[in-house]
Amino acid sequence: MIVVPANLKIGKGKLAAQVAHASLAASEEARRTSRELWESWIKEGQAKIVVKARDLEEIFRLEREARKRKLPTSLIRDRGLTQLPPDTVTALGIGPAPSSVLDIITGGLPLL
Repeated sequence: MIVVPANLKIGKGKLAAQVAHASLAASEEARRTSRELWESWIKEGQAKIVVKARDLEEIFRLEREARKRKLPTSLIRDRGLTQLPPDTVTALGIGPAPSSVLDIITGGLPLL
């Protein structure tokens, strides 16, 4: 699951890169800390869903909720080399994890 702030004003290519960063970073976290979840996700086709949060407060709340459930997470902050100021939060990767668990955390968010 990748969550982006709805109010993030960047180009489509930049957004795609930020989503990719979140997916890869969360995957690497899972490979290190939740090997069984990661292996299952790899074997099942590496599903990804991108949703949007209202604002940064919601992103941080989702990150806390995912960490509380011991899910792999990755909060992406931009380096500020192109379209954004340095340290701008652009995406949150959660998982891989079973959809039943992810739905508890992010099920109410709209698709991007």
